[in-house]
Amino acid sequence: MKKDIHPPYYSKAKITCACGAKFTVGSTKENMETEICSACHPFYTGKAKLVDVAGRVDRFRARLEKTAAIKKKQKQ
Repeated sequence: MKKDIHPPYYSKAKITCACGAKFTVGSTKENMETEICSACHPFYTGKAKLVDVAGRVDRFRARLEKTAAIKKKQKQ
């Protein structure tokens, strides 16, 4: 490696999440703040958050039920 061109490496950089979780990693920044981490991300926790904007999910479900009812009627 060339001298004096690389940023300093902090092997014990402190990471703080918005959820309150704190952990230590290696980084070129000494302190970092993040909005989401593995302790609060829905993929890792299994708690999916469904954000319904303007009732789009409800409209989709209603349309899905309507389609299922039409298909059921056609089979009879």
